[in-house]
Amino acid sequence: MKVRLYLDEDAADSDFVYALRSRRVDVESAHEADMLSRADVEHLAYATTQGRVLFTFNTGHFCRLHAEFRAAGKPHAGIVVSRQQHYSVGEQMRRLLKLIARKTAEEMQNQLEFLSQWG
Repeated sequence: MKVRLYLDEDAADSDFVYALRSRRVDVESAHEADMLSRADVEHLAYATTQGRVLFTFNTGHFCRLHAEFRAAGKPHAGIVVSRQQHYSVGEQMRRLLKLIARKTAEEMQNQLEFLSQWG
């Protein structure tokens, strides 16, 4: 199955969402999901229940959450992290499209990926 994305509040730029959708990526933003001002763990839980890989700029928190989920044996649908303001919208999109082309939703299960590795 193809990777479907969920963008938390930090990553949900409207131009970015539009650019992904124009390339037929199934993406949902925190705003669209009515998940604004929620705790990071709630974003990860929501993305998991929806079968969506979470994309965020909140690297520290989500690396910690990934480790906590793994230690507790709790599954998640996958996490992709990136440094904020490190890449242009076009470069973020190019890297995410590369990841989506090479990994399935099943392969992303319980995985933490760094966008910097997909250059």
